Amino acid sequence: MAMDYKGPIEYSIELAVEKICDLLKASYFISKRSVALLLLQDDEEIREIVRKNESDTIDDIQKVVKEAKAHFANPITYELALERQNEVRLIIEKAVKIKKETIELRERLSRLTMNPITGIPILLLVLYWGLYKFVGQFGAGTVVNFLEGTIFEKYLNPFFIKAAAHIVPWRILRELLVGEYGVITLGLRYAVALILPIVTFFFIVFSIIEDTGYLPRLAMLIDRTFKKIGLSGRAVIPMVLGFGCATMATMVTRTLPTKRERIIATILLSLAIPCSAQMGVILALLGGNPKAMLIWAGIVGLIFLFVGYLTSKILPGERPSFYMEVPPLRMPSISNVITKTFARVKWYFIEILPLFLLASIFIWLGVLSHLFDFMVNLLKKPVELIGLPAEASKAFLFGFFRRDYGAAGLYDLNKHGLLNGVQLVVSCVALTLFLPCIAQFLMNVKERGWKTGLGISVFILFFSFSVAFVVNFILTRLGVIL
Repeated sequence: MAMDYKGPIEYSIELAVEKICDLLKASYFISKRSVALLLLQDDEEIREIVRKNESDTIDDIQKVVKEAKAHFANPITYELALERQNEVRLIIEKAVKIKKETIELRERLSRLTMNPITGIPILLLVLYWGLYKFVGQFGAGTVVNFLEGTIFEKYLNPFFIKAAAHIVPWRILRELLVGEYGVITLGLRYAVALILPIVTFFFIVFSIIEDTGYLPRLAMLIDRTFKKIGLSGRAVIPMVLGFGCATMATMVTRTLPTKRERIIATILLSLAIPCSAQMGVILALLGGNPKAMLIWAGIVGLIFLFVGYLTSKILPGERPSFYMEVPPLRMPSISNVITKTFARVKWYFIEILPLFLLASIFIWLGVLSHLFDFMVNLLKKPVELIGLPAEASKAFLFGFFRRDYGAAGLYDLNKHGLLNGVQLVVSCVALTLFLPCIAQFLMNVKERGWKTGLGISVFILFFSFSVAFVVNFILTRLGVIL
């Protein structure tokens, strides 16, 4: 925060600060100079306080702020940060003498992670071993197959079905508990056998990355690319969190400095960032077919960049600025990783598990009222237009309740041999880009307002099927065999 800085700031800023201080008549909890600096940096809280206290001079104050901004190509926050950095460097040069600069191995590695030439290969290695091998193949493959195929299908589901047949005399109630969309046979199975192991392994990887100090370095690495899509490197934090839970990540977009960046980040999180559970199931679906995996990742990555670039050109606002403190690179602490993973898995059980059970109840009610069948029939035509079997419409309807729920529906379809290679890629692309789940939709509305939240969902609904249609058309016309 800018507080009583008296260093060699550019004259136009200093002059603006003096003018604003002269216009401030009320008393504040910080100095008038600090208030002026915060106003120049578009601090929303201070701006509202000044608006209430300075009704007579607020127009003149805003005019001074606007004139000061016109002198700089970059935001004033960025200019002030550069000046402070230069002042700190000058003080260090005068106060500290360095006999010989020695670069430790840790510092060398730190610099390698932020250099585009070496940082991108390091990032690809992290993604390959962390997400693809550990989360995708081991978590979503080996562990899920054991829990879902052995524990639930061979032992738990048959046990609960037999128990319900003896204990519950009413067929409708049995359907709620152990039917096709039952709370136990579907909701609990999806949540515990499919999603829980994937989420747990993702949280382990994320905790390791977080504890090593790699996240700020990743932000520095991709800052230049993110600038092209209207974001700064700071947006890497909500984006990476989005791979855990996009609902939580949407809330974290509050940390982004401008409204424009927050809207762009919300759109991209809703459209092209699969949550850990959804991504894990998709990795499990495509894990045995590297070519299909590469096509899916390439399409989603291109959509992310294209939509971000297009949105940055449409939405008005200042260019994003970025500076971040980079902590020392270190070995992850096992106790920290365990504690963070446990806390996040506990959060999953408390917050997410009930949503799966509730989704099963909603589907059961929808089946009873035939509303579910009506919605499935509405989706059948769009699903068939993108080259998928009509049965896939259920997976997309599941995806509206929760995206990972829909991915699990595709997992069941693929297990029964209803999807070929091309259909698998098309369905994974469509579901990745599909509507945000109910929880994320409500968070979008809460953070961005009804108009923006609803507008994002309507855009995504049509855009996802349009992209899937084009992908299916190209792959089938080229005769691609996957």
